[in-house]
Amino acid sequence: MMNRYAIVLAAGQGTRMKSKLYKVLHPVCGKPMVEHVVDQISQLQTDKIVTIVGHGAEQVQTHLQDRSVFALQEEQLGTAHAVLQAKDVLGDKEGVTLVVCGDTPLIQGHTMEALMKYHHEKRAKATILTTVLDNPAGYGRIIRDDLGIVEKIVEQKDASEKEQRVNEINTGTYCFDNKALFEALSKVSNENAQGEYYLPDVIKILKDDDEVVAAYRMENAKESLGVNDRVALAEAQEIMRHRINEKHMRNGVTLIDPANTYIDVDAQIGQDTIVGPNVAIHGKTVIGEDCEITGASVLDNAILGDRVEVRHSSIYDSKVGNDVQVGPYSHLRPESDISEGVKIGNFVETKKATIGKNSKIPHFIYMGDAEIGENVNIGCGSIAVNYDGKNKAKTIIGDDVFIGCNSNLVAPVKIGNRAFVAAGTTVTKDVPEDALAISRTKQENKEGYAKKLNFGK
Repeated sequence: MMNRYAIVLAAGQGTRMKSKLYKVLHPVCGKPMVEHVVDQISQLQTDKIVTIVGHGAEQVQTHLQDRSVFALQEEQLGTAHAVLQAKDVLGDKEGVTLVVCGDTPLIQGHTMEALMKYHHEKRAKATILTTVLDNPAGYGRIIRDDLGIVEKIVEQKDASEKEQRVNEINTGTYCFDNKALFEALSKVSNENAQGEYYLPDVIKILKDDDEVVAAYRMENAKESLGVNDRVALAEAQEIMRHRINEKHMRNGVTLIDPANTYIDVDAQIGQDTIVGPNVAIHGKTVIGEDCEITGASVLDNAILGDRVEVRHSSIYDSKVGNDVQVGPYSHLRPESDISEGVKIGNFVETKKATIGKNSKIPHFIYMGDAEIGENVNIGCGSIAVNYDGKNKAKTIIGDDVFIGCNSNLVAPVKIGNRAFVAAGTTVTKDVPEDALAISRTKQENKEGYAKKLNFGK
């Protein structure tokens, strides 16, 4: 197979986004736009990907890391000038080079593969990826002759009235013979109103040299959407969300209301899981089979086993085993590890807590920096007091322990297996196995005293 290369144009500041965040790093369904593009290119078995960076270069490099090499465009002097920055890396290579914009997050690998295949079949020096739009205003038009052969690309501002009626547009994605590309780039002029070097001028240069220039028309025009402002960003999110949700439904997941379900691109969901309206599933969340996630729950980098029920709750950077119930209105903060059969009830918060099999934490409880054994029952209103104002400390609870309601477990403290902590107790020292801990003062009743307080009047 011929050598394959790719150049990703990601140097523009994106002033129309009106944002402090570099344009191509704005996320679409949980992933920066430029990372979507590189993900799709990576499916093509390319020998090298070169990302052209400018504003925010370090941030882009941090996201892509070793998936790409980078070339810096210090001044933004046009798209041809941007591609030329890859010359030191690719200029002497034999093969074909794909050029893609980093702000086109909807383009798919199979479309780029089809473009490259068409380029090879036509023995072209350049092939333009085109599509047809009902309203092509603002886009460069593809002008063909009577035989359908590409004659030129005409920008909107330079198009005649007849040319403006053409609805086949240039998407800004190209496939080139690599050496022909860099030879033509050396001839591109900036003699235009903007004083910039434009990549479409390469097409004219190749045509003038009697080289073959082709155009591959893709059917799905939505893939060509370039994101230049927040309106287009929202449109890209909607299209990507529909694509993601359809994939999950076809793989056996029930989405009660797909239009109001928010699933990031890297999330995985098992068969026969039900996801209700207004649920958000972010990051690299993995959900097993036969689960039910309902009621505006948020899962972010969470790992759930099978048959897990999550109701109106949030789970962040945590693991949940099989047959666990969470919620309603619970919050599992990072590094919580919940074993199978556990019940996390309403208004429960955990943080950096390990909870053993079949334990019950029913309601109004905080367990932070805690290690809880199997078959433990923790009563309503109980707290692992893990912070003294300066340092965090750990609470360790053994197996088969009963913690009564409204107990305070002042860390560091250890409660042995089968111990019993009476309701209302503040535990400040270790409790041995099989022991009862109680710290309540003796109750006294003052007869008739309530009348002095004028209650009931």
